[in-house]
Amino acid sequence: MEYILIFITAIFVNNIVLSQFLGICPFLGVSKKVSTASGMGLAVTFVLTLATIVTYLIQKFVLDPNGLAYLQTIAFILVIAALVQMVEIILKKVSPSLYQALGVFLPLITTNCCILGVAILVIQKDYNLLQGVVYAVSTALGFYLAMVIFAGLREQLAMTKVPKAMNGMPIALVTAALLSMAFMGFSGVDGGLKILFGLD
Repeated sequence: MEYILIFITAIFVNNIVLSQFLGICPFLGVSKKVSTASGMGLAVTFVLTLATIVTYLIQKFVLDPNGLAYLQTIAFILVIAALVQMVEIILKKVSPSLYQALGVFLPLITTNCCILGVAILVIQKDYNLLQGVVYAVSTALGFYLAMVIFAGLREQLAMTKVPKAMNGMPIALVTAALLSMAFMGFSGVDGGLKILFGLD
C-alpha cells in the first residue's frame, strides 16, 4: 500500500513540474507538439529511472561508507550526464526522426533539474532502492502526463484566435498556470489515502 501511495502522490499531488516546479525548461520548450512532448517524456522517464538506481547505489556503497557525502551533487551530475549521452547515442541509432525533433532539448536533459532533484530527493526521503525506483518511475510518469496534457492544450491554442499581445509564450504561461491550479485539486488526496490504508 505504501508503494501505491508513493505512486499516486508523485504523479498527481506532488507533480514534479506543476507542484514542485522542477523541469520547467523542457516543459515549456518541447511542448508545442504532442509527439515531441511524448518523446521527451519517454526519454526523461528512461534517464530518470536509470539515474535514480545508479545514484542511489553510488550514494549507499561509495559516498556514505567513505565519508564522501559532500560530493553527492558532483557525482550525481556526472552520472546523469553520462546517462544522457548514452540515451542520445541510442536515440540517434534507433529513432533518428525523434532525435531530430528533440534537437537541442535532448542534451538539455543533462541540465534538467527534475532528474537531479529526484535523485537527491530519494536520498533525502531515506527511501530504500525499491521505494526510490517506484518514486522515480511515478515522478517520470507525472512529468510525462504534464508534458502531454500541456502539449495538447498548446496544439488546441494554436488553432484558436488569441489576442496579439498574448500570442506565443504569454498564453503558454497562462495555460501552464491554469494547469498547475487544476492539479492543486489533488492536494489532500495523499492524506485521505494514508487514512484509508491506515498508514498515518
